Amino acid sequence: MQPQWEPAELPADAVEVGRVLDAWGIQGWFKILPYSASPEALFSSKRWYLQPSDRGARTSFDGTVLLKIKRAREHGDAVIASAHEVPDRTAAEGLKGARIFIARSSFPTLGEGEYYWVDLIGLAVFNREGVALGTVTDLMSTGPQQVLVIGYEADGKPQERLIPFVDAYVDAVDLEARRITVDWQPDY
Repeated sequence: MQPQWEPAELPADAVEVGRVLDAWGIQGWFKILPYSASPEALFSSKRWYLQPSDRGARTSFDGTVLLKIKRAREHGDAVIASAHEVPDRTAAEGLKGARIFIARSSFPTLGEGEYYWVDLIGLAVFNREGVALGTVTDLMSTGPQQVLVIGYEADGKPQERLIPFVDAYVDAVDLEARRITVDWQPDY
């Protein structure tokens, strides 16, 4: 059965949260690689916006389409989901490589001292003495903790420094000022 894709406009507050890896099973489920170690945004929203892969993979749709999610759950280190528009494995295979976006307004509210990775990317990082250490370019999960990947230049060459995102090293995160203050020295 050929899916009926609903064309959609990407919301102004859309955030890319993952991509479709492949079909999963025979009943239209599909497997997702979430971009966060805590994929709550995928579970909190029943409206996902998909765009074709920017990596050249061919999908069965063009432009932006809306998926109305029936169910999503964790499965190992991935997420599996089913949608009303995806009735079978063939339709799910047509999603392979698709980029998944969710409206930021659909994200669950976080507690005090909790941050979405997307909010930390691009923040300037300074140590307690006010020395600029670089800009957050990525985060990575090492299992027990998250690590800030800080990009900076030294001798005209791009470099990276890794700082554990834990209270022992992170003094403050100021989203409004787009700044993180850490207990870290440039020569660590």
